[in-house]
Amino acid sequence: MVDTVNITGIKQTIIQKLDTASVDTLEEILELLQIRSSEDEEDIIESRKALEEARIVGTIPWAEVKRQAGL
Repeated sequence: MVDTVNITGIKQTIIQKLDTASVDTLEEILELLQIRSSEDEEDIIESRKALEEARIVGTIPWAEVKRQAGL
């Protein structure tokens, strides 16, 4: 569960910092956010591929993985 009180405080702090940030800093932040968004999209695509592969090929039960690892 997301702590909405904490998120609100974080957002307020970010807004305060952005108000005094330089243009260069703001551009760097925007670039970082765009990179994160792109990475998130790539992760979603890869996750969907892995799920499809698991559906087609199948998976190994956790108990079998533990047995093979000697746990």
